Amino acid sequence: MTGIRSVRAALAGLALPLALALIAAPTVVRADQFVLFDVTFTFTKQDADNSRPSQSHYYVKGLNVNPKRPVDWTSPVDYRNGTVHIRTEVLEMPDSGEPVQWSLCYIPNHGQGNGYGCAGTDRYSKKGVYEKEVKMTEFWQNQGIIWTEGIKQMDLVMKDKDGNKTHTRPDPEKFFPTKVRITMIQVSAGSKYDPKLVPNIPHDRPADRAAAAGNANCCSK
Repeated sequence: MTGIRSVRAALAGLALPLALALIAAPTVVRADQFVLFDVTFTFTKQDADNSRPSQSHYYVKGLNVNPKRPVDWTSPVDYRNGTVHIRTEVLEMPDSGEPVQWSLCYIPNHGQGNGYGCAGTDRYSKKGVYEKEVKMTEFWQNQGIIWTEGIKQMDLVMKDKDGNKTHTRPDPEKFFPTKVRITMIQVSAGSKYDPKLVPNIPHDRPADRAAAAGNANCCSK
């Protein structure tokens, strides 16, 4: 009996330190990323004029948006408080030197307030690859999306350096036609973007980015 009591006492002595250790242990947060969409398309002045319901829009919907994207962007993996990596590959554009940018608008299944929110590419004025990361809590009207109910489609809006839709310009020949590949990769909170996990892209150094200053006009629809 004395031996049994000694074992019980020893186990009891271990219980409290073990419990405290479990409480103090850091919470493990799952890190992940997925490609929201990856589209290559040509965009002409006629395309911009005739896009509906809004002009200068290119609509990414249906199977062009990753069908395996989560419905709830907050749990079990937290993409809502993560980042989005935006890769813009400019394949063709007029040699005008006129800067271009795209608003990249999340259209939710259910919204609130404004009802949608937009990140954006950097400005660019020549062919090349341009990459940037944007915090999901900092882009324009990100609060207008109910993130627990998912994203329906993405609306891409072509604009000039001042945020004007390019179809309204008096000099469209400076912008059209163009061909671009735009890829958006959603990275979970606590994770770091890994280009090696993105299929079908070269992993060389991107072209120098256009100046990011003054991008406040980039993002609304």
